[in-house]
Amino acid sequence: MTENPPPQGRRIRMSRSERREQLIRVARQLFGARGYDAVSVEEIASAADVSKPVVYEHFGGKEGLYQVIVDREVTELSGILSSRMRPELAPREVLEGIVVSLLDYIEENPDGFHLLAHQSPTAVRSETFATVIADVAEQVTNHLAPLMAQRGLDASTAPIYGQILAGGVGQIGQWWSENRGYSKEDTAAHVTNLLWFGLRNMEREPRLVTRGHSAAADGTPSGRG
Repeated sequence: MTENPPPQGRRIRMSRSERREQLIRVARQLFGARGYDAVSVEEIASAADVSKPVVYEHFGGKEGLYQVIVDREVTELSGILSSRMRPELAPREVLEGIVVSLLDYIEENPDGFHLLAHQSPTAVRSETFATVIADVAEQVTNHLAPLMAQRGLDASTAPIYGQILAGGVGQIGQWWSENRGYSKEDTAAHVTNLLWFGLRNMEREPRLVTRGHSAAADGTPSGRG
């Protein structure tokens, strides 16, 4: 259902906070669709039916507006993913929840994800998708360490696996945002399948089969399993 436009020549009167939120919504859509560099303050003002000085008054310019938008997206996505890493959940539920929640966010917020993953300019000191994934890696590491210790694995190596898991989830999210040939559910199931069963079958003393005297002639690891 679309809103009726105001009579020609009349602008909708908004409070300061309402106008700020309107500018954020308008600019978020423009930045997400076309990228930071391709959008001008004039276009943002025109789409919001205000004058350029209004944009500058609220945000100091395009960079300030962009930074507010990206920071909001980071906060929202970080909160969504963090909510899936509760200590009462089973480890597989945590992993599956992270993957599904990220794909949900991408599906429901394509403009926001595009801003985080692709569009942050060097001129703007905003957080990015990489920041979110780094936070996920840290939280995953905290969940993995006690799980690894319970299974007799070296818990001090948990940060390595935390980075692998978070990086893999982040990469599949970016790939899926551009390639929708697989459903969200199938993608999440296959990602969880690889990551979870990889974790469950880790060697206690992993080693390289292509280096050292422990490498077997046929390429399979020798020694303890």
